[in-house]
Amino acid sequence: MAVSMAFTFASSEILGRAGYIVAFAALAVFIAIGIAFDIIGVAVTAAQEAPFHSMAAHRERGAIESLRLIKNADKTASICNDIVGDVTGIVSGATAAFIATKLIANPGSGTFLIQLVISGAVTGLMIGGKAAGKTIAFNNSTAIMLSVGKLVNVLRLKPNSNK
Repeated sequence: MAVSMAFTFASSEILGRAGYIVAFAALAVFIAIGIAFDIIGVAVTAAQEAPFHSMAAHRERGAIESLRLIKNADKTASICNDIVGDVTGIVSGATAAFIATKLIANPGSGTFLIQLVISGAVTGLMIGGKAAGKTIAFNNSTAIMLSVGKLVNVLRLKPNSNK
């Protein structure tokens, strides 16, 4: 619920006073976030633990974090695919509807055609991107999860980092 509220709030704040370029940029960001998290959700279920044990033994940055995510693949995939992925899909649809509404408000615009084109484009990008992302995730799960582990390592708060 918090993720949905955050994305909806961001969307409302950005789109409330945005022009078309900013609105389309926000739409592209929501679609990209959805695809990226879908890739992570699939990669975490496809990744094997063994390479990460070796990397952790060699103190590869992000390996321990990757192992933690892989050991909790069910929860990680649920958050990535079912929460972030689905919420970004919904927010993308709402953003597309907002853009279509703004375009339709202009005199002389083809209402049905605008709705059709925007809806089709967003659907195609989201579904096509996620489909292509699944193949990438299956074929590169180790590299993807190591990158995610490195990102988590960088973002992680280290309370005792001053010692």
